Amino acid sequence: MNVLILGSGGREHAFAWKIAESSLCKKLLIAPGNAGTSQVGINVDINVTDFESIKKLALKEEIDMLIVGPEDPLVKGIFDFFQKDEKLKEITVIGPSKQGAKLEGSKEFAKEFMQKYDIPTAKYQAFTKNTLKEGYAFLESLEAPYVLKADGLAAGKGVLILENLEEAKKELKAMVADGKFGKASATVVVEEFLSGIELSVFVLTDGNSYKILPSAKDYKRIGEGDKGLNTGGMGAISPVPFADRFFIEKVESEIIKPTILGLKEEGIVYHGFLFIGLIVKGNDAKVIEYNVRMGDPETEVVIPRIKSDLLHLFKGIGDGTFSEKDLHIDEDTAATLMLVSGGYPEKYEKGKAISGLDDVEGSIVFHAGTKTKGKNILTNGGRVLAVTSFGKDIEDALAKSFVNAEKINFEKKYYRKDIGFDL
Repeated sequence: MNVLILGSGGREHAFAWKIAESSLCKKLLIAPGNAGTSQVGINVDINVTDFESIKKLALKEEIDMLIVGPEDPLVKGIFDFFQKDEKLKEITVIGPSKQGAKLEGSKEFAKEFMQKYDIPTAKYQAFTKNTLKEGYAFLESLEAPYVLKADGLAAGKGVLILENLEEAKKELKAMVADGKFGKASATVVVEEFLSGIELSVFVLTDGNSYKILPSAKDYKRIGEGDKGLNTGGMGAISPVPFADRFFIEKVESEIIKPTILGLKEEGIVYHGFLFIGLIVKGNDAKVIEYNVRMGDPETEVVIPRIKSDLLHLFKGIGDGTFSEKDLHIDEDTAATLMLVSGGYPEKYEKGKAISGLDDVEGSIVFHAGTKTKGKNILTNGGRVLAVTSFGKDIEDALAKSFVNAEKINFEKKYYRKDIGFDL
């Protein structure tokens, strides 16, 4: 098969690394890719939302399968674009339809969906600039902290958690009336704060049957002890000790099954990954959010734990044999550390030379924000590299990742030394 992956981060490098191993893979292209993906496939410099250029490339390279990494092209309807085109409709697209992608593209849609299908989540209401007074009243009915979520995609910056009621009111006005996050915050979902521990659960589905992938926990804050600014993710662990078989069975019956049944009931075409962000308290789980693609850096611990041929599973989604495929998971623990640029998630510099990659032993290095220049590999983003290691437990896996993180160098390199501290 000729395969095209869309995206340029650590998630896409993990996909490319796994798919390159498949006996079914004849040619592998990544658009736009990074320095890591170029080692396992061919990078093509195309923007992930430039559908016409993607179409030209798919036809020229006789692509059989398109795997969509990031959310943007899914929310903009790349699945539907391929389905409606006579020349493209035979290509298998791994990613949901535009309607399915609304589970991530619209917080209000996702909340209404959860309410309709009795999926446990925080109580909420949605507001616009025309209902600002009602928004203030709803905030007054809640206890601190207050959670405000921009309805649309805001590049991971559209969620505010505020301790002070007056500040929450001020921010609500800034979002809906003053366009703090542009169109994304024309509608804002205000919801009660749920305390507990976060867990990411991943499902691969053809819209009828599904397979539950390994769970993971990622660490969003820049500082140790989960302090400081939010990031795209500073590391991840899989499996998560408290998410044992019995717990996942409960999540399956209360959340996964109703979600898949709800999609079918709504007539929503959904081929691909569903990421369910949970907050866990005791033995109970509630949904914080849906994402319609794999998370990053969770992908870098989840994908290496899948022993099955991933392309074989994807092919099953395309040809209707997905339910018959087996999913085999490695029992060992995987731990990922993100090496980031100094200053991230605020201002940081790109173009710093990376050394020591050839000295890494016993870990997999996934590139997130890198590029090649001549024979050199340079930093090209805030999150630069993900170092993933296997071990018999969390401590063992982390120890290997720490050893190799020290071997890799670039100016102002930073990583958290306490990933997994709460487990």
